[in-house]
Amino acid sequence: MTAKFGPAGTPNDFEASGYKGTLQMPEYLAGLGLSAFEYQCGRGVNIGREKAAALGEKAREHEIALSVHAPYFISLSSKEEAKRENSINYILQSARAVDAMGGTRIVVHSGSCSGFTREQALELALATMKKAVEALDAEDLSHIRICPETMGKIGQLGTLEEVMKLCELDERMLPCIDFGHLNARTHGGLKTKEDFEQVFLTIRDRLGESRLREFHSHFSKIEYTEGGEKRHLTFETDDAGYGPDFEPVAELCYQYGCAPVFICESAGTQAKDALEMQRIYRACAE
Repeated sequence: MTAKFGPAGTPNDFEASGYKGTLQMPEYLAGLGLSAFEYQCGRGVNIGREKAAALGEKAREHEIALSVHAPYFISLSSKEEAKRENSINYILQSARAVDAMGGTRIVVHSGSCSGFTREQALELALATMKKAVEALDAEDLSHIRICPETMGKIGQLGTLEEVMKLCELDERMLPCIDFGHLNARTHGGLKTKEDFEQVFLTIRDRLGESRLREFHSHFSKIEYTEGGEKRHLTFETDDAGYGPDFEPVAELCYQYGCAPVFICESAGTQAKDALEMQRIYRACAE
């Protein structure tokens, strides 16, 4: 097994490279030498089943692994029951879409802590996520893996510990480890290899070897303030050294036998930077 690399959404140079339309994305990525793509449903699941199936067919042809990012407005911890129920439906819509594509992973934001203690917000999120898993099972979508994401703003649910607790609900769930987000919410806390290794060890000790080996991941350089994440940068524009660096992650993947799907979320250069991540990763094997 080997790690897969690709972008989140459409890079700036996609059309400039002579491509047009999502159905050409797998060909574009394969031409670059990449092997993954995360389809963005952040503003709603607006892709029909027919187009999703066509994208999946193209992805299989070019050996591109597909995942879906569920809508950003999901809030598993909302005070309003209606919003929590809607969030379950958004997760279900995302699962249907990725299933039509032939993929198995959807990335989900948990919500904020607004008006609650972190403990209270997490309890609501856990209860809502449990219902979401049950909803997928009821629709014969039990093979779809929900990937709760670590988040970059301090006011959001999404510490490493909170993601572990969500994933402990069901062994099919995978953590989406966004190293840029973790670094931003800890104000640059991922510096040494030991800092990164603690993330790997936490996954192993809490979720087991299997989920450590196949976790989902987002990666980008992220500017942060006192409140955490401010904006995504590119590898070239990280002049102030916000980080994090990818080298320790790549080294630890080999050390622990991991083959994650790495989705790059750089601002516009996500395909180019995914290629650089892949180069770093492969260099670790030499």
